Amino acid sequence: MSVEVTVAGESQISEVETSGLAFAVGFFFSLRLSIVLISVRLFGVEPSTGTALSLALEFLLFGIVCFATVGQNPRAFRSILRLPVVQWVLVFLAFSGCSLLWSQTVSIPNSTIYWLGIVVDVASVALLLSAGSGRDASISAMKGFIWSTCLLASIAWIMPAAPDLRLGDEQFFNTNEIANLCAFAIFFAQYRARCHQREGRLAKLFLVITLFRSLSKTTLLAFLIAESLVLILDKSLTRKIRILLITFAFLLVLVFAGLFEAYYDVYTTTGNQAETLTGRIAIWLYVVTATFDHPWTLWIGHGFDSWWKVVPPFGSGLFEARHAENDLLQQFYAYGVVGVVLLVGLYGSLYRQLRRLQQSPTKILLLCFLAFILVRGLAESDAFDLLLPLWSIVLIAVLAQFEGNLTQSNAAVSSPATSLSANPF
Repeated sequence: MSVEVTVAGESQISEVETSGLAFAVGFFFSLRLSIVLISVRLFGVEPSTGTALSLALEFLLFGIVCFATVGQNPRAFRSILRLPVVQWVLVFLAFSGCSLLWSQTVSIPNSTIYWLGIVVDVASVALLLSAGSGRDASISAMKGFIWSTCLLASIAWIMPAAPDLRLGDEQFFNTNEIANLCAFAIFFAQYRARCHQREGRLAKLFLVITLFRSLSKTTLLAFLIAESLVLILDKSLTRKIRILLITFAFLLVLVFAGLFEAYYDVYTTTGNQAETLTGRIAIWLYVVTATFDHPWTLWIGHGFDSWWKVVPPFGSGLFEARHAENDLLQQFYAYGVVGVVLLVGLYGSLYRQLRRLQQSPTKILLLCFLAFILVRGLAESDAFDLLLPLWSIVLIAVLAQFEGNLTQSNAAVSSPATSLSANPF
């Protein structure tokens, strides 16, 4: 998108152009969660081969981004790095990388590659956002993510249902991952709609239905809370739209009522105890006690990628937890007190940046998106990254910076000495 504020009464011009490279990056960020599933179930290769393929594609895409963007606008790139939120991201990456020196991971080389993958994600987004119009690249990346998630949602529908009636493959592409992708894509589609990109209405409908069908309890609850806040706080929504959205949600509940009841019976009678709330409490208690394994683990934790295949299985069914099932406790286990400070600093800095924006539908949506992450983080986490991935934090921070600068430019449009370029930096 190009934004130009002119003088002498000329109008403000706003035009959205699709960036193919940003679209591809957004598309891959969603698609990669299914690469191992497709590699194993469709081609019969080892899971490690699918993981290696995913990482290879990630580094290849980063190389293309570097080739296309490096050196185009170094001033804008430095401006992105000076954003407080992005500085917190860099500190988090630096500390998590240093933690490999004491990490209790199964394989230091493999964990190092995983850590580099997170760095590459952040670098790819930062380079794309600094190369031209940051908002243009952001909106294009969101579009790619939405399209890719719709593709994966279609795959999830045709896959055999899990024994507990939920969507997905418990080993390689589980229901929580499907639901999280759908929720992210819905929020991205809502943001694009607020930027007058309305081609995603059917996509949003399909993603919402898939989210309900996934039966991912925590994700669905967090999503309903966040969207309820949007309905309450966003004054730009007309009464007719509010009634339609509430009616649609009510109809979805009625349609899936039988499935919800059947899943509840399975969950309470034959489900793995370690996967219930009681089982999560056992996992959380383990995190608290494990911090005293050594004198230093309380302060700097067990290190990056120190949970999977390291922490013993839980419950009578020997359930192997992929992470600590809580975003705060996951960082506490991995990085100790420092990890808690980093998490609070990151989310707190992002919240403060969003709060400083002028009241608008986009501000409300982004704040409700953050609320979704915080609620979901009470019972979910990520093995390597934050529940709100670092690349998306950079993207939201740049969008918020653009919104703030655009507000300032609108206020100064009547000044005959004002002219702002497309890049918000």
